[in-house]
Amino acid sequence: MTAPGELKSTVARRASTVSSSRAVAAAIDRFGGELFTALAVQTGGNIVLSPYSVAVALAMTRAGATIARNVFVLTPNMVSIGIFDDIMVNKPAAEVWKRVGKYCDIGEWLRVPCTITQGKDGEFGAVRSIGNEILVGKTELSYTYTQPVREGQPYILYHGTLEARPVTATTSKLIYTLVLDNSTLADDAARDRDRTRRAAQFTTALENMKILAEGGTLPPAPARGGGKGGPPKQ
Repeated sequence: MTAPGELKSTVARRASTVSSSRAVAAAIDRFGGELFTALAVQTGGNIVLSPYSVAVALAMTRAGATIARNVFVLTPNMVSIGIFDDIMVNKPAAEVWKRVGKYCDIGEWLRVPCTITQGKDGEFGAVRSIGNEILVGKTELSYTYTQPVREGQPYILYHGTLEARPVTATTSKLIYTLVLDNSTLADDAARDRDRTRRAAQFTTALENMKILAEGGTLPPAPARGGGKGGPPKQ
């Protein structure tokens, strides 16, 4: 019968020989040794564990540790980009937001149909038909949204924020911020084209919002497929 102290020291010696690249496995070995020792002490040393049982238990624990380290890192080499654009508006921020800041007002200034498919316009968790975008944050003069995970597509962390910021008592600034990961595209040239396309789309959106907020009427929408219109794309 192996004394508790002998079992613990044997595991410790094994753990000390593991290279630094296998530190997690070594820590698991040490934990296993301490656990087995504690069990042996409680049973007066009358614990019988076959080598097979110990090997299987450690292998399963190591596999779990590997999954825990890696399962959430679907894009380990992220290329996060931020697109920031703004425009001055000759109206107070509160009036601007009342005119263009409802969650489905995007349908008017982005020139695409929009309906609320879940929840209520302006409430947390509301989902609009454009991109199935979910409202995840808001203030009196701003909101933030995200696009959901889609089956068969990598998640690109797409988040956008629209804000009306007061500048003076009679003027304000509309600010659009977009953050996403475009590392899934083929190369730097493709990423540059994607960034340029998105920036142009939201510059046009801000220009349309300014026209509407100042009491104007939008010009005819460009033909689909040949201009800056259309819903946001992942």
